[in-house]
Amino acid sequence: MPPTAIGARTEERSTVSSQPCPQAGLAHRTPPWRPCVALAVQYGHLRTAISGGYASRSRDGIHDLLDIETARATADTLATLHDDLTEGVGISGPAARRAIHAANHAPAFAGTIFSARAARDLLENPSLTVHDNPKAYLMCVYNREKALCHRLAGQQETPSLDRCQPTCANITRTDHHATQLMALADVLEKQAGTLTPAPMGKRLQARADNLRAIAKNHHNNRLTLAEASA
Repeated sequence: MPPTAIGARTEERSTVSSQPCPQAGLAHRTPPWRPCVALAVQYGHLRTAISGGYASRSRDGIHDLLDIETARATADTLATLHDDLTEGVGISGPAARRAIHAANHAPAFAGTIFSARAARDLLENPSLTVHDNPKAYLMCVYNREKALCHRLAGQQETPSLDRCQPTCANITRTDHHATQLMALADVLEKQAGTLTPAPMGKRLQARADNLRAIAKNHHNNRLTLAEASA
């Protein structure tokens, strides 16, 4: 299993339909599908395939909402990265310098995504397309010409975060991702030592070794904001 796919789910892509959303009841005085859209964005389905129900009744509304939720998620990722880099957190990967450049613009979008127009201002800027992918322990600094997640489907405006490829030029990781990789490796190694039959334990140990190698590569190649600016 590719390391960037660890923890990723294999279900079909989320769709906004007439099916009830598990968290719809948590939204007060908001459209019942808004929590579903937020979840679709959170879990990486940034351009959800909209089917039936609400899409046919209010296409512009649901697409504008999707833009706003996507832009807010992107702005949150940029703000978090900006704060981390300012505090000296290291970053690595082929897209590291692009991520640093994008994070420098984070203050300009803090608390400003309240309309579809503001959302599009962010989403249509290709230099700011940074998407967090916690399931794969990385961030995607999306450039559709470099993306490997759409090799078979053709170029898309947004990434398919459930199809991240370990050799993609859009990948970057921070010290936090490396720490999470090491923690997961420890868990897998403990499971490998207690599970039988042996072949399953060997597979878990191999995954743990792979995760540690990724974390080690990060630490060997990380740079800080000060180093990038030098």
